Amino acid sequence: MTTTLNAMPTNNKVHEGRNVKRFREMLGIKQDYLAVNLDMSQQAVSLIEQRETIDAPLLQQIADILKVPVEAIQNFDGEQAISVISNTINNNDSATMTNPAIFNYQPSFNPVDKMVELYERMLQQQKEMIEKLERLIEGK
Repeated sequence: MTTTLNAMPTNNKVHEGRNVKRFREMLGIKQDYLAVNLDMSQQAVSLIEQRETIDAPLLQQIADILKVPVEAIQNFDGEQAISVISNTINNNDSATMTNPAIFNYQPSFNPVDKMVELYERMLQQQKEMIEKLERLIEGK
């Protein structure tokens, strides 16, 4: 048996049914909606989500309803995604060094500066309100 560098390990089989459920839930779609669009019962959809593999035509129908590529359902590995997210959160430098495309979001503003701006604006409004109240009191 020969292996290549690009070969996927066979022990990490993607569970297509679980991925259908993940995408459905991420999109906020209920099993009932999927069942109606597939012309089957909600229980049948539940059984589909328990299958490790789903027939290609049915998988294509589900992907069309969810508006996701079939490949996303076939290839999404939740454990791997969680691992990437966990490693990125716990050690942001090493994750972005190995793959800079992963979660390399750099806002164009400093959130702390925005909070300071907001606080200064609120103080200015408070000062203006106090001045108005003082003028009202003096006017009586």
